[in-house]
Amino acid sequence: MRATKYTLRLSLILLVLSTLSQRACSFSVWSNEWTTAKRNFAFGVCPSLATQNTCIDTLNLPIVGRELENVIPQEYEDAHGRRSSVVDDFFAADRSEAASWRMYKEIRYRAALLHPTIVSHRRLLHRHPELMYQEAQTASIIRKALTDMGIKYTNGLCKNVHPDHIPGSGGHGIIADIGTGEPPCVLLRADMDALPIQESAENSNDFRSQNDGRMHACGHDGHVAMLLGAASMLKDMDSSIKGTIRLMFQPAEEGGAGAKTMREEGVLERSPRVDCAFGLHLWPTLPSGVIASRPGPLLSASDRFKIEFAGKGGHAAMPQLAIDPIVATSATVMNLQTIVSRGLSPLESGVVSVTKVNAGDSFNVIPGSSSMCGTVRALSAESLDTLRDRVNHISKPTAEVYGCEAEVQHSPQPYPPTINDPNLFDFSSVAVGPLCPNGKLQQVDPVMCGEDFSFIAEAVPSNFFFLGQGSGTNPKTDFGLHHEQFAIDENVLPLGVEIHVNLALRALKELA
Repeated sequence: MRATKYTLRLSLILLVLSTLSQRACSFSVWSNEWTTAKRNFAFGVCPSLATQNTCIDTLNLPIVGRELENVIPQEYEDAHGRRSSVVDDFFAADRSEAASWRMYKEIRYRAALLHPTIVSHRRLLHRHPELMYQEAQTASIIRKALTDMGIKYTNGLCKNVHPDHIPGSGGHGIIADIGTGEPPCVLLRADMDALPIQESAENSNDFRSQNDGRMHACGHDGHVAMLLGAASMLKDMDSSIKGTIRLMFQPAEEGGAGAKTMREEGVLERSPRVDCAFGLHLWPTLPSGVIASRPGPLLSASDRFKIEFAGKGGHAAMPQLAIDPIVATSATVMNLQTIVSRGLSPLESGVVSVTKVNAGDSFNVIPGSSSMCGTVRALSAESLDTLRDRVNHISKPTAEVYGCEAEVQHSPQPYPPTINDPNLFDFSSVAVGPLCPNGKLQQVDPVMCGEDFSFIAEAVPSNFFFLGQGSGTNPKTDFGLHHEQFAIDENVLPLGVEIHVNLALRALKELA
């Protein structure tokens, strides 16, 4: 029986080798000193993987999974816990292409098996959306899932440090470590809060939001479900992992700077210290299955503002006896439009948008006050500071011209730009390339959306990805983020799990 097993294993190896080129890999190794990590890292890239742009679906390789499950054990237990023979071989091999491709196929097979569970978690989370710093039920769902997987976790993180600006006490953040508990350490992050949006009745499914005026309209339910799927897979190979993978379930992304709060609570510094981090976002403007990113700035720095105007109310028929704040507000809206065109270099990107104006309650009354809200965005922290200053300098004098006073308030915590480490991007683009439809990561232009993963990227080398999901038809999944009809193409959720697991394991091997 043992001889037969070894014969089958030898046959498998020969079959794999026969489909791959019989050449030795030479590696171009790049390195860069990351001062935030206080050490040097060198990520090696195999030229054959980097240049062939091959998707794993097109390879004529035996799938380590159902076809071979009676020949090669996928999981087994030893004195230390659950292991995977494929992951054992991957970490043991010296940059072996065969071992690398076997792990791609193994992870894809496992992710496919997890698909129903991932969808179940996503739909449960979608039914119970909660706003930032109020994610108690969401955290409970995550804790139960981790407990069912046998994963220990730390909760009570991400306490609200700005209760005067944002309702809710917070404390719903969760982290969990899988692996040896020793360096190196890779962080995978998912955000978990929802938005104050009433879900459209057009989304006539059995898992519509049960919380009136609350909706997962930015895909965070999918993000959590994908990271839970990765947690399940990684736990099943726990003792084969050489290093530590830290899972970060983060509240308060939608304006609450939850990532900054968790960073300040020591999530990155606790032992073992995080060496690099990865995150991803479902993206409805890309076709389903496309994986996209770019080196350098990917998402903008952002801030929000509120301007309150004080005038003098009166009868609409006698405006000479009043001081009309609506006129001052209207003039300010128009003057703010000159900030980008005249305040920034034409070679820089910036956005100033007024998105909300409130004034008055009656057609024949000039109100005594008015207000407006909006956002400023730029691709650098310096440009954002310029935009913020110009909002202040324009609003107050404009109000004074019309006899009013203006008070400008900004967010207590503006977001910095999300900047992908260029060297880590080179490694990541090779690592996820075989998962892409054409075997290559798609590079995209920067997007002027804010994302508080930026606070993690400020502290450790990081890379953020977009996962395309816009091709779904039942329901349509190309509605934009924060739209009342936003929906997720659930067929891409296993791919998100593959991205998480491949990046984590391959980064650990390179960091070792």
